[in-house]
Amino acid sequence: MPLPPVLRLAAPLLCLSLALGAARAADLEVTLVIKGHRFEPAELKVPAGQRVRLLIHNQDASAEEFESHSLNREKIIPGGAKVSLYIGPLKPGRYRFYGEYNEATAQGVVIAE
Repeated sequence: MPLPPVLRLAAPLLCLSLALGAARAADLEVTLVIKGHRFEPAELKVPAGQRVRLLIHNQDASAEEFESHSLNREKIIPGGAKVSLYIGPLKPGRYRFYGEYNEATAQGVVIAE
């Protein structure tokens, strides 16, 4: 039995929606650790043009604030906690980030290539 016209038009849109949802689930995940008031690694390389899930694990007892003007992100990570944030898709380049509470030691950069 043939599909009604409405379903014939909606089926491709449903397939596209499912494909986009699957692509989002496949976002690259990168882990950043805060330890001794420093970011490890201090350089994160990510693919340009791709959205990235940044998992930040603060292993220090005190809170730290992830701050980046070039990434347009700011997030407080309590001591011992893990927080996720999404960055990108980014154009090729360098994107500085730092710890607001320990800026002298907590420095890093995301390199999109």
